[in-house]
Amino acid sequence: MRLFSSDPEAFFVMIRFIRTKQFLDLLLKLIFISLNFLIIFDHLRFGAMLRTIEKACRALLLFTEEKPEWGVTEVARTLQIPKSSAAGILATLAHHGLLRRTPSRKYRLGWEILRLHTLLVKTSEFRQLAHHEMERLAREYGETIHLATLENGMVVYVDKVEGSRSVRVHVTGLGVRLPPHGSAVGKVLLAYHPWKEVLQIIQRHGLPALTPNTIVTLERLEQELIRVRQQGYAIDEEEVLPELCCVAAPIRNYLRQTIAAMSISAPSYRFRLMRERYTQAVVAACQRISRKLGFACG
Repeated sequence: MRLFSSDPEAFFVMIRFIRTKQFLDLLLKLIFISLNFLIIFDHLRFGAMLRTIEKACRALLLFTEEKPEWGVTEVARTLQIPKSSAAGILATLAHHGLLRRTPSRKYRLGWEILRLHTLLVKTSEFRQLAHHEMERLAREYGETIHLATLENGMVVYVDKVEGSRSVRVHVTGLGVRLPPHGSAVGKVLLAYHPWKEVLQIIQRHGLPALTPNTIVTLERLEQELIRVRQQGYAIDEEEVLPELCCVAAPIRNYLRQTIAAMSISAPSYRFRLMRERYTQAVVAACQRISRKLGFACG
């Protein structure tokens, strides 16, 4: 205290400085704690939001051709979520037009889904380029022409053109999903994936026998995919439907990725007579599309 005995004012200034510094330190600690709390809260809120979005997506994927209508209780039981959560999710989806409520207080897909589907089809570049070739093949040969891609390990049919003498193929409508191991388009799409990825797909979806001709063993499938890569096309010999055969070829982009496959489908008796011509035609058409997408053929 002798230091400040001659100047008491300096002593009190020092005391005030120490107290101010302590206050500032405390304030900074409180700010730091508050920021950490806000970050944790945002993470929790974001995580809860992601879980809700995931539940909503799973709810939408429940709607199928076999079961187009779902009630709140059914959704809650199937997704194993509280009934109140299911009710909120379905009501929100209906509010945005993705679902619609029926007089029986159940839900069906809403018309907004159709708008999004139309937008997807119109804005998919490979589909736009392919459609012209599909129409040309259908006019020239009179058969059914399919365009498909691979999504989550399943073949998804994204376009279809029927010719003047085509046979109606009901299992290949727009948006229909099929296991990839049976169809010509599916085998093409699998052939250009690493075998490790093919195995993962098969583990999820299996190798169901669609007809007596369907490949149902991994050994045969591997041999078939090697042959597809070597020859540049795949054949479906009544492997999805009896008395229906197909030939498909890959559509590739500028990154050399196989993004889709196109096929000609015909009754087996006509296909066997025209097999070589159909094969040449679909391979040439897919090469023209691929070139337009930047792929260097040859």
